[in-house]
Amino acid sequence: MHYCAYVILTAYRDVSSNIMPVSGLSLGSADENPAPSNGKRASAATRFAKEGDVFLAQLGERVRTLRSRRGLTRKAVAQLAGVSERHLANLEYGQGNASILILLLISRALQCTMAELLGDVTTTSPEWLLIREMLTGRDEKTLRRARVAVGELLGTGGAQGEGSHPRSQLVALIGLRGAGKSTLGALLAHDLGFPMIELSREIEKFAGCSVGEIQGLYGQAAYRRYERRALEEAIQIYPEAVIATPGGIVSDPATFNLLLAHCTTVWLKAQPEDHMRRVAAQGDLRPMDASHEAMNDLRSILAGRAAFYAKAEWQLDTSAQSEEATFVLLRDKVRDLLGLPQAQ
Repeated sequence: MHYCAYVILTAYRDVSSNIMPVSGLSLGSADENPAPSNGKRASAATRFAKEGDVFLAQLGERVRTLRSRRGLTRKAVAQLAGVSERHLANLEYGQGNASILILLLISRALQCTMAELLGDVTTTSPEWLLIREMLTGRDEKTLRRARVAVGELLGTGGAQGEGSHPRSQLVALIGLRGAGKSTLGALLAHDLGFPMIELSREIEKFAGCSVGEIQGLYGQAAYRRYERRALEEAIQIYPEAVIATPGGIVSDPATFNLLLAHCTTVWLKAQPEDHMRRVAAQGDLRPMDASHEAMNDLRSILAGRAAFYAKAEWQLDTSAQSEEATFVLLRDKVRDLLGLPQAQ
């Protein structure tokens, strides 16, 4: 058993340490603060313990959120990280005081930095800190305007159809698998006379193997690189098209930013039961086989991604009406967004 840095938050057992200062609790040098009495030392240790419990609960919440956002089950993350599923479950529920090395393995499995896992990605430079201070407490509308302005400044694209920006004729359908992206996308492409692009198929062309093989042989990071390349090529080649995107495209901020900047986006959403039923109807029973808690996993993925899917310019619930009625709503709205005459 190799030695690793001791568990996070053991610092609170030693009041004189300032390895991990806690908000609202000063741990200055010995010159600044006289040595505390036994009573004060015990009181400080108690406060550290309470702050530690809060930290562990928040850490667990971040792990669950990141896992759901990436569409991974707890079992899958445990296997990728090489830790027991029980250990990961304890961590997610704030009951596990994981070592630094365990957290490093989990961060790699979730493809995030340790800073993001620990909840402080904006401490890497003075500019990051200043920008964070400017944006802290702003509402979603203001944050969106800031994101668009930064995109314009960096030349990565602005808001579709706003101001001097022409409306993109690339229509991207986003949402979880089973929402109807392929079926409704094909109907929409035929109606508009646009090419239909299944981004998953384009990813397979780049890689020379199936999506499952990419993920199995090379991992999620390689798959996300192919996904980004496929989207970049579609944007460069097609002046107009309907693009059915993979459900996890929102998991990579760089790729999702590219999509939002260059495409007219529509979120097709559905009830979890409809997602599961439609995927099974396609002959893919893996969601049922992968876990006896498949529906809970599906709900968790939807919850983790909903705020990102909601960045689309329009949302359509495909569970609320028949397929034919859903297509009519989609067709009419997209034609309106693109400034095209309505179908007769």
